[in-house]
Amino acid sequence: MGIVGKRGWPAGAVLSLLALAFFLLCLRAASWQWHKGVLRQQEWERFARGSDRVVELGADAARLPLYQRVRVTGRLDGGHQFLLDNISLRGRPGYEVLTPLLRSGAPALLVDRGWVAFTGSRKRLPDVSLAPGAEVTLTGRVATLPVAGLAMGRAAPTGTAWPLVTSFPTMAELTAAAAMPLAPRILLLDPGTPPGYERDWRPPGFTPLRHYSYAIQWWAFAALTLILWSVMSWRRRKTSR
Repeated sequence: MGIVGKRGWPAGAVLSLLALAFFLLCLRAASWQWHKGVLRQQEWERFARGSDRVVELGADAARLPLYQRVRVTGRLDGGHQFLLDNISLRGRPGYEVLTPLLRSGAPALLVDRGWVAFTGSRKRLPDVSLAPGAEVTLTGRVATLPVAGLAMGRAAPTGTAWPLVTSFPTMAELTAAAAMPLAPRILLLDPGTPPGYERDWRPPGFTPLRHYSYAIQWWAFAALTLILWSVMSWRRRKTSR
C-alpha cells in the first residue's frame, strides 16, 4: 500500500515528490551547463578570430576586442614587475610574469611574458630580471587580468622589493603598487616571442566540450531518475494487487 493508500501515487507521495524535485534539478543543471558551453564556444571563436590579423595598438587598448592580436612599441621596465601567484601550468605550480611596457604618450601596458615554475620556497622567487634595453616592438593578444574563482584566492601586491608577488589582483591595485598609469588591458605575449617564458594562451575556464559533457551527464541523471521512478512505481503497483 502506498503512503496515501491504494488510490495514492503509485510510488508513494513523498518518493514521487523527491524524484520530481531531483529530475527538475538535473534538467536545470543540464540547461545551465549547456548555456555555459555556448558562451565558452563563442569566447573560443572570438579567440580564434583575434589571430586573423595584427593591428597597431593605440593609446586606448580598451577599445579593441578581447584577444585581438596587436603590435606595440615601447621599453620594458624590468624594475617594476609583478609575479601572479597561484597560476598552474599542466598541473605544476608557478607564476605568470607581468612586465610594464613604457609607451610614449600612453599608459604603460602590462605584458604577460608567460609562466615560470615555483622555486619550492616562497622566500626564493624565480629570476625574471631584465637588463635595460632599447625600444622593442612586441606582438600579442589584448586580454584582461586572470580572475580568481573564489574571493579568498585574491591578494593585492605588497612589499617593497621587486618583483612584487600578488594573487589575482585588480588593475587598480597594480596601478597603485607600480605608481604609474597602467592600461586597463594586458598583452599576452605571442608564444615564441622574446623575452618570455612558457606560454600556452587560451580563453579562461573550461573548454566548451567540458561544459557540453557535463550537460549530457545531467540529462543522463534525469533520464535515470525517470527510469528508476517508473520501475519502482511498477513494482509497487504489482505488490499492492
